[in-house]
Amino acid sequence: MTGPVIDLGELRHTPDPDPLPRPPRANGRMPRCALVLLLVLATLASAGLPPRRDVVTLPAQLAAETLLDGDLFVVLDPSPARPTQRRLTVFRLPGGGPVWQTRVPVEGRSWGITSAAGTLLVTVYESTMPGQGTVSVAFDRETGAYRWQQPGSPAELADGNLLLESSSGGNDPIALRAVDPCCGTVRWQSSVTADVHLRHTGRGADRVVLFRVNGPVEVRDAITGTVLARADVRPPGGWPGAVQVVNDLLLTTAGTPATITAYGLDRLDRRWSVPADQAEFASDCGPLLCLHVRGVGLRAVDPATGQERWRGDGWASVFPYGGRLMASAATSSGPALEQLVVLDPLTGRELAELGRWELAQSGFGSPLVGVRRNPEGGLLVARLDARSGEARMLDVLPDVAGNCQASVGLLLCQRVDGSYRLFRMPD
Repeated sequence: MTGPVIDLGELRHTPDPDPLPRPPRANGRMPRCALVLLLVLATLASAGLPPRRDVVTLPAQLAAETLLDGDLFVVLDPSPARPTQRRLTVFRLPGGGPVWQTRVPVEGRSWGITSAAGTLLVTVYESTMPGQGTVSVAFDRETGAYRWQQPGSPAELADGNLLLESSSGGNDPIALRAVDPCCGTVRWQSSVTADVHLRHTGRGADRVVLFRVNGPVEVRDAITGTVLARADVRPPGGWPGAVQVVNDLLLTTAGTPATITAYGLDRLDRRWSVPADQAEFASDCGPLLCLHVRGVGLRAVDPATGQERWRGDGWASVFPYGGRLMASAATSSGPALEQLVVLDPLTGRELAELGRWELAQSGFGSPLVGVRRNPEGGLLVARLDARSGEARMLDVLPDVAGNCQASVGLLLCQRVDGSYRLFRMPD
């Protein structure tokens, strides 16, 4: 394995200017042009020029899966001779030195990497092994030591454990197992014939909702597996219908004409019911609940009563951030660029336009970073501030193509050859 290449240099938005001629002396006094030059230099210094920084290049193949996890960069590379095999390599940041490398002991075609409680999880979603579907393999985050291997795809729970969900397909039951990420010890398990929905918090899932077309809905504590509530919420005439979990509500959409009904999640007590009016799904809008209408409009309702607070047209997606709503316009085009605006969550009033950006992947608590191609070359990077309504330009990064991941103080972007470059972001 080749080691990382470190490029040390200064990133600039424009080429270096030609050197200025030395000004002549005039009777011991500084010429006026020199005074003007000093004033300009002082102004530029106070405005803040791009800082001199280390740029670390990290090797990876184009088909690799990657994860920026705190001070580690994790690369899951396919084997050149056998694409269904994978090699897991971990680099320490910010220096980029390799920490450990190991072979993943299962084979497959679709992969993912997650991190939980000091454990790196490699999940094979399409295993080539006979009789196995989804398989998760756990490695020690610091040493790469193999820990355990179990069927299922993982979701992190609010207490730091993992919930593994696996099924052999068809109408077969789904196996649910809450396990300790350290050693795979089972905390609770259940076999269910139902659709599984999770209520996610900022630190993991804390509720499991089991939805049965021909039976009652069941809500369980994800930490213990204890049944908290069970109720038949089917409308007259039965399903088909849809079920969603948003914050403290279970939402069902069913009937003719379609009606959205909200239930309290922990007791399944009926809260309110409103006409769906072409709403296709709901999402968290901070203090309100947003109903998305045919992918281009929003109806924001009070989550306690279902009463409509405001409507907005032309929004493809929306999410709460920094006490505001970040929304993307339905007219956005391109592979990933979105026309981003800031909305007041209580009124829907447009507060600011941030421009067209691709959002870098970021972990919980990381800043919101946008990137886009610079017409003069490189990748333009900005910090998107929902509170001030500003896109604060940070830098133009050379020799990168995109696929960026952001963490506190760090930005990782892929080059055209598949390798990655790590940049320190200014505060």
